[in-house]
Amino acid sequence: MKLILAVIQDKDSNRLINALGEGDYKTTKLATTGGFLKEGNTTLMIGCNDDAVDDALKIIKDNCSHREQMVAPISPMGGNADSYIPKPVKVEVGGATVFILPIESFVQF
Repeated sequence: MKLILAVIQDKDSNRLINALGEGDYKTTKLATTGGFLKEGNTTLMIGCNDDAVDDALKIIKDNCSHREQMVAPISPMGGNADSYIPKPVKVEVGGATVFILPIESFVQF
């Protein structure tokens, strides 16, 4: 048995949860915050049998799209922030970061 942890953008969460439900995967949704953009995202916990991991990964890949987003850079540390004018830059966001962990046992009460 495996535990899949998928960190995704909030914009993709409903579509992915619905697709996983259609594939009969049980998910637990956690509201999390990313460290790079300091924005909210979603982490899904998905338990599945070893032989279902590839199918679950395909569903995740098919439902989490990449997109470009404009972000303002963080002001410089230790410098004079009065003259600093942040220029927004495009960064690629989206997709999924997935961790697959082995599960020794599973108990549900």
